[in-house]
Amino acid sequence: MTRPPEQSRAALRRHDREIVALALPAFGSLVAEPLFVMVDSAIVGHLGTPQLAGLGVASALLTTAVSVFVFLAYATTAAVSRRVGAGHLAAALRQGIDGIWLALVLGLLVVAFAIPAAPWLVDVFGASGTAAPYATTYLRISALGIPAMLIVLAATGVLRGLQDTRTPLYVAVGGFLANGVLNAVLVYGAGLGIAGSAWGTVIAQCGMALVYLYVVVRGARRHGASLRPDLAGIHNSARAGAPLLVRTLSLRAILMIATAVAARLGDADIAAHQIVLSLWSLLSFALDAIAIAGQAIIGRYLGADDAEGARNVCRRMVHWGIASGVVLGALVVAGRPLYIPLFSGDSVVHDAAFPALLVVALVQPVCGIVYVLDGVLMGAGDGRYLAVAMILTLAVFTPVALLVPVWGGGLTALWGAMALMMVVRMLTLWLRSHSGRWVVTGASR
Repeated sequence: MTRPPEQSRAALRRHDREIVALALPAFGSLVAEPLFVMVDSAIVGHLGTPQLAGLGVASALLTTAVSVFVFLAYATTAAVSRRVGAGHLAAALRQGIDGIWLALVLGLLVVAFAIPAAPWLVDVFGASGTAAPYATTYLRISALGIPAMLIVLAATGVLRGLQDTRTPLYVAVGGFLANGVLNAVLVYGAGLGIAGSAWGTVIAQCGMALVYLYVVVRGARRHGASLRPDLAGIHNSARAGAPLLVRTLSLRAILMIATAVAARLGDADIAAHQIVLSLWSLLSFALDAIAIAGQAIIGRYLGADDAEGARNVCRRMVHWGIASGVVLGALVVAGRPLYIPLFSGDSVVHDAAFPALLVVALVQPVCGIVYVLDGVLMGAGDGRYLAVAMILTLAVFTPVALLVPVWGGGLTALWGAMALMMVVRMLTLWLRSHSGRWVVTGASR
């Protein structure tokens, strides 16, 4: 028996309100995070070119290290939201605390490796002789903030699972403002140079972690959840996150291969590739915000044993993904004459970037579906399938991308390979979502 149209429309409006309420603040916090590096670059850039080059190398290393552990947020969101849906708030917070303890352990291990290995890591990333000392200094100091950064990831996952994306937005904005002030004061006021920039960022990150810990601990005490480390719980958090780690590493490999291929095409192509990749990342923030909403909402529905509600919200979010992709694609096309000159004044670079950006625009609706279904399956705790699907995608993309210099077509062909990669992802995710095997209800998967 079908539901009356009025009830269906009411359900759609309810889903829309939930998606917007979670996605908009999530988008704000996602955009605030890369602004840390932009502020550091703006301030350090006035110290000199070697300092800025050193910051670029160190920031690339730090960004790569932290992005590898993004599963701390994703896995925690899924686990916590399920328990919230089941009405087990104490268990939800206990699960989140296990994720935070795991983040602390991983962060300390990374620090123990990164500080002594900093000169070697800088050399591997190809820093010049003049930039290497600055990169090493920045990396060694900034590494001290990695435990705080990973705690922020895990605690963000806790709050998302609790259906709260506003607090992460407030903390991200506060951290961004504090980082800017501290950098200016320590770099110029205290005369610490690039070391001051690193210390400013570490202090801001530790401050953000403390705010998150205060919020989570307050909630745990209110609901009687233990704060002590539980080895079994930490192990379960690590086991749940392992497939998402494989997924993330596979995705990072795709981006690295694309950049390596672009570098072989020539200076103009690699410069244009950086423009296109920067825009791709910005578009990803918008679509990832919807995916984050999907993680939180789907986990809650499944935890509440509402399989039909989970399927309905999945379908609605796919509509959101497609519509967002169409709008973003149109903006990419309409805005090309405006934003490309901001990156480069070289007409050769413009000519290489224009057709590649057209490919990016055309594939945005596909990207919208991919991000949404990715978030849905994460919220369902279907990490193993996501890992296998991404490995398959990497296997398809790699030979196609590596053959671009042989077959010709330049940067446009390379981004055609990127579009193919997204189509493969869409197909694997759609097959899984259509099968219904991800719909596993209960407080835990």
